[in-house]
Amino acid sequence: MSYESIRLEKGMYRESGKSFSQVLESLDPSEAYQGTALEGTDAFQRQLKRFGIRARGAGSDPVEKFFSTFESAVLFPEFISRVVRQGIDEKNILPSIVATVTNIDAMDYRSIYSDAMDDEKALRFVSEGASIPETVIRSKEKLITLRKRGRMLVASYEALRFQKLDMFSVMLRQIGSYIQQMQIADAVDVIECGDGNSNSAPAYSIGSAPFSGTSGTLDYDQLVELWTVFHPYELNTILVAPATMATILKLPEMQNPAAGLNFQGTGKIGTPLGAELICTNAVSSGMIFGLDRRYALEMVQAGDVCVEYDKLIDRQLERAAITAICGFGKIFTEASNLLEI
Repeated sequence: MSYESIRLEKGMYRESGKSFSQVLESLDPSEAYQGTALEGTDAFQRQLKRFGIRARGAGSDPVEKFFSTFESAVLFPEFISRVVRQGIDEKNILPSIVATVTNIDAMDYRSIYSDAMDDEKALRFVSEGASIPETVIRSKEKLITLRKRGRMLVASYEALRFQKLDMFSVMLRQIGSYIQQMQIADAVDVIECGDGNSNSAPAYSIGSAPFSGTSGTLDYDQLVELWTVFHPYELNTILVAPATMATILKLPEMQNPAAGLNFQGTGKIGTPLGAELICTNAVSSGMIFGLDRRYALEMVQAGDVCVEYDKLIDRQLERAAITAICGFGKIFTEASNLLEI
């Protein structure tokens, strides 16, 4: 079937287990365009081409181009969803702190855990005929909390009809950025307080064993001590607030030529310990969140960005909700540790 002959309708958003883009791909597979001028485009992009809709650049079309026909109007919710997703993905730190992403088709999710003691973690020698030591995996007692985060898009068709899609996209990406910030705050809360299954991160204070120093003062020694409490895990990610970031960057160990050259040349901030240093307002000032991102956190998503398509297609905007549902669960409690300065 040619992409120009596909009949677009609202029902394509309602197919169980499939997104609008996946429905389009099933009707118009991208593999069929290998070696042609349309190679590298997906089914949605080919539909934009079909209706002559240019969504990017200085020569982008006005919003009303989507509403020139009923079928082209069906594409509008997917356009909004994609641009909001771009805003979520821009400077998104979640991939740097999440070990795995689980996609579900429900509002309830119960994760698993393995709560092995130190002696049970060792792979000991097994004599002939002896039983092999067990690692028991169980379901968590409580469900992972999923939260719906989003924004209400309020505008009339008349207010936007002549607005260029490129400018409209800037507004949508900002909505995506808001959603991303709220999801990061949810992730930080789960790291600190746990996911409801008595698995909050171990918390330490400077000046209290095993940490040296004086409360309220951070030295390189305390970063080294934070690294040591992770064994057998690895401290590879540090989350801090902007003020704490400034304190760490002012440490003499961060001012050596190699560290400065990497920061000034690439904009990527490292630490003398080799961990990725991430700045976020979701962390309280004076707190350092240390993670082994390979084992600390699970992200659970119930679908992708959701847009209320009926209002966008039939009523030409007015009010429409843009939402994303996700939650976070702890995997191994000892893979994250908190240090209060």
